[in-house]
Amino acid sequence: MSITPVPRIGIVVVAAGSGTRLGAGAPKAFVGIDGGSILRHALEGVFAAPAAQVVIVAPAGREGDAWSEALATAGDRRDLVSVVPGGETRQASVAAGLDALWADVEIVLVHDAARALTPPEVFERVVAAIDAGASGAIPVLPVIDTIKRVVADEIVAVVDRSELAAAQTPQGFRRDVLDAAYAAARAEFTDDAALVAEAGHAVAAVPGHPLAFKITTAADLDRARHLLAQPAPHGAPHLENPHPVPRVGVGTDVHAFGGDGTLWLAGLEWPGEMPLSGHSDGDAVAHAIVDALLSAAGLGDIGTHFGTAHPEYAGAHAEVFLSRTVALLGEAGWRVGNVSVQVQANRPRFSSRRAEAERALSDALGGAPVAVSATTTDGLGFTGRTEGVSVFAVAVVVPA
Repeated sequence: MSITPVPRIGIVVVAAGSGTRLGAGAPKAFVGIDGGSILRHALEGVFAAPAAQVVIVAPAGREGDAWSEALATAGDRRDLVSVVPGGETRQASVAAGLDALWADVEIVLVHDAARALTPPEVFERVVAAIDAGASGAIPVLPVIDTIKRVVADEIVAVVDRSELAAAQTPQGFRRDVLDAAYAAARAEFTDDAALVAEAGHAVAAVPGHPLAFKITTAADLDRARHLLAQPAPHGAPHLENPHPVPRVGVGTDVHAFGGDGTLWLAGLEWPGEMPLSGHSDGDAVAHAIVDALLSAAGLGDIGTHFGTAHPEYAGAHAEVFLSRTVALLGEAGWRVGNVSVQVQANRPRFSSRRAEAERALSDALGGAPVAVSATTTDGLGFTGRTEGVSVFAVAVVVPA
């Protein structure tokens, strides 16, 4: 009879969250993505990583369900798995996982099950950094959005994004360092790296991965499902080249005249023209482009990512919507090929500003070509009565 050697690495998989923001009516870890749960997909990545003791921290009362997911994914590592109930907070849940680690474990990785698609190489990079002498290491991605510091509803400063990075998991630490930091903790921290840093230890950064995004909202869940639907080697989702051919999407948007302020359309302000009403600035051209791009990439629609549930986009202009959409596409392995837009309206007259509008939209899309055309409906319908604007957009996305 073979005996599995005791590993020097322990992985605490934090799966005790309620998933309130996901709105799925069940603890997040047990929400289905495709044929399996979020936890099952997370464990597939864990068991494809270097051999480790695995402690799953499950919601109290769902330990049996967590065991079932572990047994379905662990293969010949089943004897390395245990399940413990979580606490009232994430920090308490991690502490429960740490208490269940064997004495032989020297390196601890703490991994959020909600980052279900994290590739095994991210685990390997974190372990390599600890082996190279770091007390702790976390995977990070550069921040690509323009970041503003806001007080109330006023922008007060621009934050230098070159100094910023988005933290991911697994976050890895020397066992003695993490145990001591938890023993000394007197406050709640948003992640383990912050707790360890508070204890006086430097934490190294290693490259993260776009697939290691956290499934928090319904839009995140849609994105994970889309990625898993794409063909990939060994059945694992990936972003290197998951899509063999370009894809096409169609978007439409309609806004009525009657808003406050001035008209914003196609990324331009139109002084003297009637404004459009809407949650943001009513820019029907930008909104139709967003829908077309999201449709082409299979990432939902504008309401999913920018709707009234996202008050931060109230009053936002085209640049904000389009640049964020480009980022969403990039994270899913796509880039914008080109966009064609037709505006149906009596006003404003596009002929004198068409080239300007195309430049503004192209700049917001990272330089992708944009063609804008405009027409009337010969007096028919609400556009013919000058009651509003109707826009149709067609977008092509190509593998990044």
